[in-house]
Amino acid sequence: MVSSKMRKALDDIKIADFTWYVAGPLCVRYLADCGARVIHVETARRLDGVRKLPPYKDNVPGVNRSGYFHNYNCNKLGVTLNLEHPKARELATRLVRWADIVAESFGPGVMDNLGLGYERVKQIKPDIIMISLSSKGQSGPHSALPAVGMHLAALSGFIEITGWPDRDPALLYGAYTDSIAGRFGAAALLAALDHRCRTGSGQHIDLSQYEAGLQFLVPPLLDYASSKRVLKRNGNRHSYAVPHGVYPCKGDDRWCAIAVFTDEEWAALCRAMDQPSWVDDARYATFLSRKSNEEELDRLVAQWTLKHTAEEVMARLQAAGVSAGLAATAEDLHRDPQLAARQHFQTLEHHEIGSQPTTAWAPGCPERRLSWTGRPPSWGRTTTMSSPGSSAFPMMSSPISPARASLTRREPEM
Repeated sequence: MVSSKMRKALDDIKIADFTWYVAGPLCVRYLADCGARVIHVETARRLDGVRKLPPYKDNVPGVNRSGYFHNYNCNKLGVTLNLEHPKARELATRLVRWADIVAESFGPGVMDNLGLGYERVKQIKPDIIMISLSSKGQSGPHSALPAVGMHLAALSGFIEITGWPDRDPALLYGAYTDSIAGRFGAAALLAALDHRCRTGSGQHIDLSQYEAGLQFLVPPLLDYASSKRVLKRNGNRHSYAVPHGVYPCKGDDRWCAIAVFTDEEWAALCRAMDQPSWVDDARYATFLSRKSNEEELDRLVAQWTLKHTAEEVMARLQAAGVSAGLAATAEDLHRDPQLAARQHFQTLEHHEIGSQPTTAWAPGCPERRLSWTGRPPSWGRTTTMSSPGSSAFPMMSSPISPARASLTRREPEM
């Protein structure tokens, strides 16, 4: 067994995290899980907005009770600074000097107005790496327009192609483009660290959440560029597969997704459904004939799936070589034996909400299962983790009141 005290890949990396909401905190947490020392900076006048988003533990609202905030900010320390105060700006300057990476996710110009734009932080520390995860990048005619994940999902084209052809577009759940951009940002930071290791040079990564989202729509973008075809909403159907959909199963609101791409898979599905005669039925024998009778075929498959649980449908079809998966709920995922074997969910102890499962975000890394100690920063609670001049916050070497400047899980703001 690997020792729980083994060094992690990013143990020597320090990050000043000025991000908020989803994209930025998600990006930085990947590095935190791999050992980076992260200090998440907030201001009491405008706390990280995700603190105020449900779900809350036991459905009781509170700035320390949001499941979202906990999931995106585990393994981070926290400090609150009013950056309009001269002393706070002095501390922010020391924080930059201490850090290897400065991360921010505000609109263009905000960090410049705070005296923490890239040109300024590069003066403080010439080899600094800075990442900006704004909605549409730092330049361009629309860069200054504010947006959140739902807006960007619409601008990127996801919402227009989601839903049924005879209905309005369907909204995607959550901040979808944030979830893409944050992960791209983590990869970009690792590349920047490698570049600095080889050349000694830092850099500014200008990551547009809008453009990051477009990377997940390359097929329809290329189709339009080459043939001027525009992808339209088509429910759960697929241009090259039939049957292809999510089918009702036995139980309360239980469903299973099924996808058949080849004639061989179609024959396997027919045998699994105890309908071998359908293989040679002229209505379904070929892909084109199945496409012509897709509505009737969906009805027949649904009649069969309704007789079985989603788990039974999935197991039987997978054993037959047909792609199938139950439409999992959160409860299903927490009970999933595969995720349990991989220790995907880890339990943290929190002073206000008690034991709480959260996700481990260092996939494939064995140390994620052995050294899970990082609760997210708590607002309004000071725990003595270090004092000025300590190794956790080494740039604080001048005499500053510990009540104001010691690094804590969450301290009163200066």
